[in-house]
Amino acid sequence: MTVLEVRRWRRGPCVVVHAAGELDMSVAPRLDTEIGRALGMIEHPCLVLDLTEISFCDSVGLGVLVGALTRARDAQGRLILVVRPGMVARLLTMTNLDRYIETRGSLREALSVA
Repeated sequence: MTVLEVRRWRRGPCVVVHAAGELDMSVAPRLDTEIGRALGMIEHPCLVLDLTEISFCDSVGLGVLVGALTRARDAQGRLILVVRPGMVARLLTMTNLDRYIETRGSLREALSVA
């Protein structure tokens, strides 16, 4: 059974969602729900999605990230992914999503540009 830990909090003008574990089809709906709640917390949201502790991401998880970008843009907001070198960063590069989704290397950096 896949375990995904998700926490959500507000920091200044942003809502931070931190996910840890494996992001696959069995747990992706949970992250998607938290993203929806985060986007609903403020008008013109700035969503910082901290994926630094995600060790695996499948195509369904990737779909959640694309959906988060679409939903943030639809709300006239912004999405910033926090990723470190590793699987998620490589996946974003391989799919060319790194051209469309803003990324930062640390939570501090993401919040400083928000």
